[in-house]
Amino acid sequence: MCKNDGYVRRYSESFKLKVLDELSKGNHSKRQIGLLYGIQPSTINEWIKKYNRKDLMNTRVLVQTDDELTRIKALQKELKQLKELLIKKDLDKLIDDSYLKVAANKLGYKDVLELKKKLNI
Repeated sequence: MCKNDGYVRRYSESFKLKVLDELSKGNHSKRQIGLLYGIQPSTINEWIKKYNRKDLMNTRVLVQTDDELTRIKALQKELKQLKELLIKKDLDKLIDDSYLKVAANKLGYKDVLELKKKLNI
């Protein structure tokens, strides 16, 4: 059902099925069939969904070589190592901050900033 020039087009079930059948033969693309019959490709997509013709939906094919898979695995391993290093660094900083806090209290400073200023840290 499309609105063009002030009128509404209604397509019969048999027409819709005919269009889908032509599409399934693979001789024409959605765009070509749309131009042939004056139908928007989005309308054809709606019919595909309505009649559950998933075989006619656009599909994405991913082709990977062994080199690509090896590279992806290596990058994933590196990412894991970097995340672990970041966590370790954050923990080390937290420990350092805690030590500085304890040292500031024991040495009689108001806060860590005063101790850092005194020690030029």
